[in-house]
Amino acid sequence: MPAWSELLPLVFMAVMGLSLLAYVILDGYDLGVGLLLPLGHDDQKDTMISSIGPFWDANETWLVLGVGVLLVAFPKAHGIVLQALYLPVAIMLIGLILRGVAFDFRVKAPLPYKPFWNRTFFAGSATAAGAQGWMLGSYITGFDHGLLGWAFSLGVAVTLPAAYALLGAGWLIMKTEGELQTRAVGWARRALWPMAAGLAVISAATPLVHEAVVEKWFGMPQVFALLPVPLVCASALLAIWWVSTRPAVVAAGYGWLVFANTVLVFVLAFFGLAYSILPDIVIGQLTVWEAAAATESLTVIFIGTAITLPVIIGYTVFMYRVFWGKARSLSYG
Repeated sequence: MPAWSELLPLVFMAVMGLSLLAYVILDGYDLGVGLLLPLGHDDQKDTMISSIGPFWDANETWLVLGVGVLLVAFPKAHGIVLQALYLPVAIMLIGLILRGVAFDFRVKAPLPYKPFWNRTFFAGSATAAGAQGWMLGSYITGFDHGLLGWAFSLGVAVTLPAAYALLGAGWLIMKTEGELQTRAVGWARRALWPMAAGLAVISAATPLVHEAVVEKWFGMPQVFALLPVPLVCASALLAIWWVSTRPAVVAAGYGWLVFANTVLVFVLAFFGLAYSILPDIVIGQLTVWEAAAATESLTVIFIGTAITLPVIIGYTVFMYRVFWGKARSLSYG
């Protein structure tokens, strides 16, 4: 049985990873709605914003938790990651600020200025999504500044917004009805293929930028144990296509399958990435144990996390239960 000093870093790695996964899924769909906003009619945009209104701000709590754990539990890794990603992090924060400002101002703005705030909300969503994709790509390459590293990061920066758009379309299928729901089904079909193609290219290119991945995935006998991962991922993508090409299935109340299967793809991609890089926390530079803070410090942080994490989970579940249901046009008195 691992010693407490060896187990604690793994616990915090799991908390950080699951926090970032929760953020990517929860904030991913509302970023996706922002990316899809220009495609809606003027009378539909209020409903699109309303569908994420009660959730979007709280979704970002998971990003704060994940980055906070990286800072306090893995200070050495935090220094390396922040130094390498300072510019894209700053760009992401600018995008998130633009989204927050536009969300509040567009509701109260006089009618002639509303299109400006709609465009600002879209620009903030696109900026944040692209920056997150670039950061993920840079992280996977071990912050390689060569041509292959830059090309890989650019590929992820393009693919992640497409994945967010698909997630956002799935969310709108669940949360809206009528013409807007029908249009969201079409948006899901259009976002599926760029996302699937990008995912396939990135999966094929990852062994080129991180050689250790080849043995982990294609060595014997683990290749047979891991084969269900790409098969289930492909099945989920086919399920999204099947539902999005059959209006009768959506009308029968099964449109939620688009969102659920997109989430499944995100989860599989996350665990595939985690399997590929562990035990490193900074690929090729630091392992989890090398980057961790002192055991005494981690013990104190563990107590705080054991209190905070259930509260965040409980609040998130409660919020979604309270505000669940079909969205209507958003307005403030």
